[in-house]
Order: sequence, then C-alpha cells, then structure tokens
Amino acid sequence: MTTEIVVRTEGGAGVLSLNRPKAIHALTLPMVAAMTAALLAWRDDPAVQVVIIDHAEGRGFCAGGDITLLRESALGDGGAAGRRFFFEEYRLNHLIMTYPKPVIAFMDGITMGGGVGISGPARLRIATAQTRLAMPETGIGLFPDVGGGWYLSRLPDRLGQYLALTGARLDGAECLWTGLATHYLPVEALAAAKARIAADPAALATILAELAAPAPEPRLAAQAAAIARLFASDRYEEVLAALAADPGDFARDTLATLRTKSPQACKVALRQLATSADLPDFAANMAMEYRIGSRVLTLPDFAEGVRAVIIDKDNAPCWSPATPEAVGADRLDAIFAPLPANEEWTPL
Repeated sequence: MTTEIVVRTEGGAGVLSLNRPKAIHALTLPMVAAMTAALLAWRDDPAVQVVIIDHAEGRGFCAGGDITLLRESALGDGGAAGRRFFFEEYRLNHLIMTYPKPVIAFMDGITMGGGVGISGPARLRIATAQTRLAMPETGIGLFPDVGGGWYLSRLPDRLGQYLALTGARLDGAECLWTGLATHYLPVEALAAAKARIAADPAALATILAELAAPAPEPRLAAQAAAIARLFASDRYEEVLAALAADPGDFARDTLATLRTKSPQACKVALRQLATSADLPDFAANMAMEYRIGSRVLTLPDFAEGVRAVIIDKDNAPCWSPATPEAVGADRLDAIFAPLPANEEWTPL
C-alpha cells in the first residue's frame, strides 16, 4: 500500500487522505489504485456509511495528475504508461460518480485537473476561502479531462466553455456560485465537520448546513453576461473574433490569455464540451475523453506545453499547429474517433 494515500476508517466514515504534499498531492498510479481498492472494499461494508476525501497536509487538495509520468511516457514508450494511467484514473472518477454511498470531497486549497476528477463526481463538494479550482490543461496542450467535459458542458451561460479554454481559477465563492461546490465552509470548521460526520453519518446534511458560512459575492458573476456573449460559439475562431471585436478590458485580457494556449487543445476542448452535452451518461463521457487522451498524449503539443510551463518555465511554447486555422476538422475527427474495440475505455 502506498504511503501517498492514507486509507482509514473513523466511526462510520471511510477516509481517503491524499498524502503527497511536496507535489500538492498530485495523483500517481499507486494512489489511484489505492483509492479504487478502498472504495470497492467499502462499497458493501455496512460499517462504512460515508466516504471522505481530503488531503493530509499542505497548501492544496490536489494539483492534478502525474504530469511527469505522462510526459515521459509520451516521449519514451509511445504513451503506453500514460494511457494506463488515464484508464485507471477515469475508472476511479466513474466509481466515485456512481458510488452508492455519499462521497464528500473537501476541496480546500488548490484543486486542479485530476483534483477536479476526484472531487467533481462526489455527491458533496466542500469549498473554502482557500479553494482555487481550475482546469488549466489547454496551457499544456491537453484538454479538461477526468470528467471535465461532463461538468463544464452542463454549466449555464457558457461558463464551462470559458473555464475550459482559459483555465481560469475559481475561488470558493465562485465554485459555490457555479455549482461546482455544494457547500462553503470556513477553514476552521473543516476538522469539526469531518469529526461530526464520522460520528454521525446519518446527520450529514444537517452537519454541513449548520457549519456552512455565507460565501462572499462571486467576482466572476460580474462577467457572466460578457462570457455568455463572447463564448457563445462552438467554433474557436468565432470566439477569438468576438473577443477581438469587444473593446472592454475583460475581453482584451481574456484574448491575451487565449493567445498563450494550444490552438489544438482549445479546439479539442470546445468539441469535447459540445459532444458531452448530448451524451447519455458519465460512462459515455469518460469513454470519449479516453479516446481523446490516448491521442493528444503523444501529439507534439503536450510534451512541448509541459516543457514550457513546468520544466523550463519559459512560458514560450511552440505550438503545432501554431494557429487555430491550421487545426482542421480532419485532425479533430481523428482525435475523437473510436479506438479499436479491445482498446476502448470501460468502467469497473
């Protein structure tokens, strides 16, 4: 059992505590395996009535997945190890989404990428003043996976498209406003919340209601109308044109942000969300995202994006293709196409 995830029971609660603080609890394959095994063991255990997912220490809940492993795989083994990680990670995401008992994710601090993957499908999602939630994948040539297509496509007024393309960070109040969080608690109330839930799982709803605090005004709400208008199109070129034609500061700053992102990743994200909106269930979404992930993992933009943002930190990626216009429909069709039957993603 990996020490990077602490698995224990307290009272009527099963607790999964991420324990990789130096990496802001970024998920590794052993962590995913340990969480999956615990959830399967607790699923039919009457002594475990609720599941709590939190982090042991440090400044964030979960910064994402094991980007180093994914890049090394993309460059070294043709993406085999990376595809295995995606396969098992997406199974964990789906297991949480369909879990028969309440799962409560405490999204205190940085919650990005893979961190959204293990909190988004939880029945209850707790935000705090320290929460910083984002899906920043277009900045490293990926796309908002781990269920991002499902959650973001179902946000109102094109908020999901804005978040997917820009990677904008939401604070706790904004998470509550968008519905990506179900509750907003003071940081100092988290320990009491966990202890009381473990002691009396049946009173879960009452406990969270009693400890919840009024959230500040969500700052992004002031831009909601602009986002709905500027991100109305599923064609990336039209989004960019709308932003370029708008004289406001928000549009100017947003356009500057998008100019730093992978054109291919942005076009993938828009099609991903448009496709997900019509899918029948979360499993179908994860199968789609696995197809995308299997392909973009080994395309040039991912390794280049990680180099520019995480390794060399020069923030000067050379995207390929370099412009949105050069990312044709045929390229997108190939990324989204079904895999061979024996390679498709399947739930547990």
